[in-house]
Amino acid sequence: MNVTLIKNATIINEGIRREADLLIKNGRIEKIARDIKAAPQMAIVNADGKWLIPGMIDDQVHFREPGMPTKGTIASESRAAVAGGITSYMEMPNVVPQTTDRLALQDKFARAAQVSLANHSFYLGATNNNLDEIRQLKPDEACGVKIFMGASTGNMLVDKEDTLAKIFADSPVLIATHCEDSPFIKEREKAYRLKYGNEVPAYEHAEIRNVEACYRSSSLAVSLAKKYGSRLHVLHITTAEELALFEAAPTLEHLKKKQITAEACVHHLFFNQLDHHRLGHLIKCNPSIKAQSHQVALWQALNDGVIDIIATDHAPHTWEEKKGHYFNVPSGLPLVQHALPALLDLCVRGVMTPELMVQKISHAVTERYQIKDRGYLREGYWADVVLIDPTERYNVRNNELFYQCGWTPFNDYVFNGGSIKQTWINGHCVYHNGAILPAPTGQRLTFNRQA
Repeated sequence: MNVTLIKNATIINEGIRREADLLIKNGRIEKIARDIKAAPQMAIVNADGKWLIPGMIDDQVHFREPGMPTKGTIASESRAAVAGGITSYMEMPNVVPQTTDRLALQDKFARAAQVSLANHSFYLGATNNNLDEIRQLKPDEACGVKIFMGASTGNMLVDKEDTLAKIFADSPVLIATHCEDSPFIKEREKAYRLKYGNEVPAYEHAEIRNVEACYRSSSLAVSLAKKYGSRLHVLHITTAEELALFEAAPTLEHLKKKQITAEACVHHLFFNQLDHHRLGHLIKCNPSIKAQSHQVALWQALNDGVIDIIATDHAPHTWEEKKGHYFNVPSGLPLVQHALPALLDLCVRGVMTPELMVQKISHAVTERYQIKDRGYLREGYWADVVLIDPTERYNVRNNELFYQCGWTPFNDYVFNGGSIKQTWINGHCVYHNGAILPAPTGQRLTFNRQA
């Protein structure tokens, strides 16, 4: 029997903050109450007023397995994730070979079952010619179908209009889209190459992959979803203009009724275009990090309920790759180990409340993807919980990373919103004060979906 009693916690859950104890038994939350009596067989954790929240469910990560072990593996990146308070993740299909058929999906689940510390699911990737695989997908077989409507890492662009229409019409599961207009971007790249040669300054990435590049594609995705009644989730929104495409969902009850939802990523909330002067290509990503006015618009959209979910788009590359010139530096940055501290830092700055943060990283993900028994601190749910010290300043050091790539854009940054002390997954403590602890592997996510 695995029994843990967390005493004297400040529980932040479902928009409420309260003092309570939480009892974990056999992997699930057995009881939440003001004063639960300890018993001899229990492992006791005195939270001493620290915050206890449901673990982050990250609906967008790139762990690079199979095929790119120098960038990351399921083992390495899931270790970093649990150190960052991420207890479940959904991983993308642009690996080698690409996850574009159901056999490749099965292979990834088999790999994760052996080595992933966190709970997990995987997307089936759409291509211009795998419509039959998408149609045959069972509702519980993948977290969703990923469509690259703009070219990014992995060359999985879906650009045939008739194919897009059929995917939106026939997908049996939620569609998640990367929205940028590739032909438009190629023309912008040509113009900037003429101006700068290969040495395009990092801050110009926001002008090459600009507002119009994003809006052209995201507006197409939304129009297709409305036409065919698709369940659409538009990933990593970066512009104020795109926000007008989405309806506000001020509460979770409103969110449950939404057909089309939107997401923002940690780096687009935390950084803006000016940070390229300091960090260069380390924060080059697709879609690009844009001007401060767009960052502020995203902050407001979080509070208005226009942005429904916060994710990472964790996408590690090697340090050597990130030191090249503009046209050969890959886009993406490692984020899972510091996503939650970065968001807590934004809370201290008044961008959002901790209660709203928990909604966007846990509750809303559960509702949108229809995840079973996770994403809330509720009796009977799996015990995926994170203990945070909100008073502790957290100084990031490259030598304390769990990433395979070994670097972070946050190196030497001091987060002021708190630090992660412990992470439990399915009732097992997997992370404690900087150390990864021996524990069973995470579970495959299951969904409350109808066939």
